[in-house]
Amino acid sequence: MLLLLYLSGGLFLGWSLGANDASNIFGTAVSTRMVKFRTAAIIASLFLILGAVISGAGTSQTLGELGSITMIAGAFMVALSAAFTVLWMTRLGLPVSTSQAIVGSIIGWNLFAGNSIDFYALSRIVFTWIFSPILAAIFAWLIYLIVTKLFSVARIHLFRLDSYTRISLIAVGAFGAYSLGANNIANVVGVFIPVVPFTDIEFVGITFNSAQQLFLLGGIAIAVGIFTYSKRVMLTVGKGLVKLNPQTALVVVLSQALVLFLFSSRGLEGWLAAHGLPTIPLVPLSSSQVVIGAVIGIGLAHGGKGIQYRILARIASGWVSTPVIAAIITFFALFVLQNVFNLKVY
Repeated sequence: MLLLLYLSGGLFLGWSLGANDASNIFGTAVSTRMVKFRTAAIIASLFLILGAVISGAGTSQTLGELGSITMIAGAFMVALSAAFTVLWMTRLGLPVSTSQAIVGSIIGWNLFAGNSIDFYALSRIVFTWIFSPILAAIFAWLIYLIVTKLFSVARIHLFRLDSYTRISLIAVGAFGAYSLGANNIANVVGVFIPVVPFTDIEFVGITFNSAQQLFLLGGIAIAVGIFTYSKRVMLTVGKGLVKLNPQTALVVVLSQALVLFLFSSRGLEGWLAAHGLPTIPLVPLSSSQVVIGAVIGIGLAHGGKGIQYRILARIASGWVSTPVIAAIITFFALFVLQNVFNLKVY
């Protein structure tokens, strides 16, 4: 029971991620009624959990390099502080990122514990935060041009185009959910991996290690967030930075899924290393940043028209402030936990 209480910080963060980030995958499909919310929620939850359990280990290792938390009370407060940061900034109407919140919280723990910060690992993470939306914009721009060209050549009937778009939104949404689970599960439960006393479980000839069991719990928490709160967020998608229709939304989700997959695939990393090629760092990204990059790519394909640069500047301010606020909240929360409740946090 006490273990579940400690894990609640990460599970709450998982719920927040599911409530908000699922809109990046199926938001336009649901808001335009191309896909029913119940269908979207089931597909997103199933494939997100699969992505988390099967492919979530890579990005968790990178977070461990930034700071390996040694006490479960400390892990609890790091996750809870990140979740509180996300909730607080969301209520203020500011853009948030669970990736940036958890990284800021880990830095706050390092500062409180007097540990040196691995600036090499931190620089890799910050670089990917900058590069990933640019890469998503490039993908979206290229995919949009290809899809537009194919549609103009094929001259698909309107009703058939509608059917193809609906099927594609579901298929690409499943891929996007898998990639989101693989890349972002580290944000939810990654800090608990070194301290949770789970033992390996064998089921139907398959062994689930302690990390995979944590990923399963985190994935379920994200799924609960999808079912309980994401519908409201999904229905408001497409009213901000650039207006999307189902076809452009398909391009955005595919671009997002590709970028998240690239930065979480151990198989791809191993293949690149085996062939003497530069590897892609396995880093938890902000799916919101990636989506915004993809949306900007669509806007650039239209000559840059329709991009709300004031909204973009507001979003960028949230990217900068989130890790700083999370680090400060974590530092003071750890002080209270250690000196008021007499719990060891490091």
